[in-house]
Amino acid sequence: MTSATHDSIDYLFSLEQFGVKLGLDNIRTLREALGYPDRSFRSIIVAGTNGKGSVAAMVDRALRAAGYATGRFTSPHLVALEERFAVAGRAVARESLEAEAGRLRAVAARLLDDGRLAAPPTFFEATTAVALSLFRRRGVAVAVLEVGMGGRFDATNVVSPIAVAVPSIDLDHQQFLGPTLTAIAREKAGVIKPGALVVVGETKPQAVEVFRRACRERGCRLVEPPREVESRAALRDGWTELTLATPRRRYGPVRLGLRGRHQAGNAAVAVRLLEELRGYGLPVSRDAVLEGLAGTRWPGRLEVIHAGGRRLIVLDAAHNVASASAFAAYVGEVWPQGLPLLFGALGDKDVGGMARALGAAVTAAICPPLASRRALPPDAAVTRIRAARPDLSVTAAPSLRAALEAAWRRSDVIGAVGSTYLVGELLAEPALRARKDEWYSSSVRSG
Repeated sequence: MTSATHDSIDYLFSLEQFGVKLGLDNIRTLREALGYPDRSFRSIIVAGTNGKGSVAAMVDRALRAAGYATGRFTSPHLVALEERFAVAGRAVARESLEAEAGRLRAVAARLLDDGRLAAPPTFFEATTAVALSLFRRRGVAVAVLEVGMGGRFDATNVVSPIAVAVPSIDLDHQQFLGPTLTAIAREKAGVIKPGALVVVGETKPQAVEVFRRACRERGCRLVEPPREVESRAALRDGWTELTLATPRRRYGPVRLGLRGRHQAGNAAVAVRLLEELRGYGLPVSRDAVLEGLAGTRWPGRLEVIHAGGRRLIVLDAAHNVASASAFAAYVGEVWPQGLPLLFGALGDKDVGGMARALGAAVTAAICPPLASRRALPPDAAVTRIRAARPDLSVTAAPSLRAALEAAWRRSDVIGAVGSTYLVGELLAEPALRARKDEWYSSSVRSG
């Protein structure tokens, strides 16, 4: 393998220095220079705050079960960059990603030289362009694209989707999206294009009204699963068994492939979207929908890892108050005595709010360092958690391995929450490496 191919991946990561720049000028220019690759396939956009990855994974799995050639673009990755780009349910090979990134780098350099790009693309703009080009090259028929952070100015918003799914709206990234649910909903609703199917799982009135208004203005059909789907969920042996009755079909009881009662809402959004795709030329059978519910795996989301002997670690990429609440609800049902947790977060997150939301699910918090330059240092994390939870034992750890051992001295079952960076680093930790190999072969490649 040549150094040039390695350099193309390094090039993508070098673009992280440009941070987050909301706007579509760069990605539109890249898309045009690449020959509008998204016009070769149909797109489904998944936007919102929490549940985006889960819904994208369910929809992708069901579409594959229905016989469609799919691509899936999600973010962030946990261990390896290629996780973001899945074709036929498999993370693309490193070599394919390197080649595509090399082509994108050459295009971007040419555009910068002739002045059509005013500035280098951001990391997310570049990876979005790479995904669209990869999917065309691999002959994808339907692409499921997860919005990165916002919506209106997100790089994924250059496509014209046939359908949009919005599992939830909550407070997150307020510095970019606005301080209120209404403001955030407006940004997320920016992905809605005229004539698209729109499926919204949110129930908060101020957020739902934003989507209703957007659909009226843009001539879109709005489907609201919370108003029309009857569901019953029961937790058995840590897994959710779900029965759904929609206006079109009944499903279940089926054991969801993703843990947690909150996945019932995500499942309802995925099911209603899949049912209504028939009107857009993509029929999906009942059996294929059931496979999407039961067969989906989504690493790092309430994932229970066996770490040798009786040791278990419950990994969850919860990184805001709402997702921390969902984690706490799950732990409260399965381990009502609570768990010692590894906690790590980025500096701009509501650490105090997450600590309060975790409630009795956490018996002690150990804060290790994270590799990201955006991460909150362990001592600062300890200070914020103690301010919010003076009742809780909170300590800093010098390393991830030290944090694991400190937590396991307290219990054979521990948890880890606060950031996708924490989950990703744990999956790369030598103590969990064997499980990571199993994860790659079973979850990324089959889910």
